[in-house]
Amino acid sequence: AESPADLAGRVDVVIVMVSDGPDVEQVLFGPGGVAEGARPGLVVVDMSTNSPDWAKRFAERLAQLGVEFLDAPVTGGQKGAVEGTLTVMVGGREETFQRLLPVFKAFGRNVIYVGPVGYGQAMKLVNQVAVALNTVAMVEGLRLAKALGLDMEKVAQVLTGGAARSGSIELYLPKLLKGDLSPGFKAAHLKKDLAYAMEQANRLSLFLPATSLALELYKKMVEKGLGELGTHALGEVY
Repeated sequence: AESPADLAGRVDVVIVMVSDGPDVEQVLFGPGGVAEGARPGLVVVDMSTNSPDWAKRFAERLAQLGVEFLDAPVTGGQKGAVEGTLTVMVGGREETFQRLLPVFKAFGRNVIYVGPVGYGQAMKLVNQVAVALNTVAMVEGLRLAKALGLDMEKVAQVLTGGAARSGSIELYLPKLLKGDLSPGFKAAHLKKDLAYAMEQANRLSLFLPATSLALELYKKMVEKGLGELGTHALGEVY
């Protein structure tokens, strides 16, 4: 296909996965975008991470063209994508979700319908808050361990073998111990996700002090020019 518009005219499902809401908007509604070639009955699936507000806007605009919309962000990192074991959280019409289930199962091990349009993005923001705070906890725990003179391999055995164990720690602790700060997921992207999460929290008058602190730490990473490093490189700003 020469453009998103050209593609939209040839297929039944278009999947979009880019960095942020404005990027999705450009792919869908910009020059040569999906909307230009869309036919009634087309389904657009946005697998990017942005916000419930973006998802609702996209759904409303596409509905005017007879096009259905699902927001279906994923978690599981680069490893999950390569191995086809991603968790997919899907918002939109449940009948449409059921129809597209074979598509999602091609790359997702856990495919979960979470509610109407916008709920996929809402669920992803919740996930990102937990990921960020797990990462902060890991980085600060390791700083304390080093200062106390502990054997880092034994620290890893404890953190991955007991109550502190998490997906983030299992994925990133081995990389940290090798000094590998390359991204499975970029710090700049997590900063963007946390900003969306705090936007929702502020709108709802929710007090999330730890999330607010995590956002400030990741902002500092980006400001220092470290946004292309992995999220686990957070210790670089301490």
